[in-house]
Amino acid sequence: MLDVENLHVSYGQSEVLHGMNFKVAPNEIVAIMGRNGMGKTTLMKTMMGVLPTTAGAIRLGGEDIGALKSHQRVRKGVAYVPQGRMVFSTMTVKENIETGLVATGERNVPSDIYELFPVLLEMKSRRAGNLSGGQQQQLAIARALATKPKVLLLDEPTEGIQPSIIREMARTLRRIRDERGLSIVVSEQVLSFALDVADRVLVVENGEIVQDEPRSAVDEAKVSRYLSV
Repeated sequence: MLDVENLHVSYGQSEVLHGMNFKVAPNEIVAIMGRNGMGKTTLMKTMMGVLPTTAGAIRLGGEDIGALKSHQRVRKGVAYVPQGRMVFSTMTVKENIETGLVATGERNVPSDIYELFPVLLEMKSRRAGNLSGGQQQQLAIARALATKPKVLLLDEPTEGIQPSIIREMARTLRRIRDERGLSIVVSEQVLSFALDVADRVLVVENGEIVQDEPRSAVDEAKVSRYLSV
């Protein structure tokens, strides 16, 4: 579904990603792990078209999308939940989700989105800025799902969220994958969450993938060493 090949990305003269290669299968959840500053957010922004590549290819379902702008990638089937959630704080919950409908041309929020996130139905007329961090994260995911993506990218979704909500988020992401048949890529530092949600775990160190293993083969102690400061 998603194929990243020999991806190089630079900020000015400084190269940040050094030839990354990985694939994400249909219906697969892949966790990309690493400490702050290792290149996870840069990778996410590059796949979404926010940052340009200096070399390499990004393919969605076999089609090269590397030259497309972000909004064009959304219409092709890529959705992005940025670090910090970035909801529109002065707009209502319902209005936030409706911004995602632009990509599909639909006028009304699909009922299955509210079924995934019942709290958003209860609070659909409330301003997004008045929601808790966990509720805002649910809103950001709902807004992304409104675009009907094939691939969902989530950057550090557990940041600033209490542990009980993190466990619920893992269950919801697996349900989204199972019911909607999409692929999910999540960048993360919380190993317990990654192991709970992912089919495969990649570890990024200094802009390179140093580990790529199925969930069943992950050496937790080894991955933890990469995550420690």
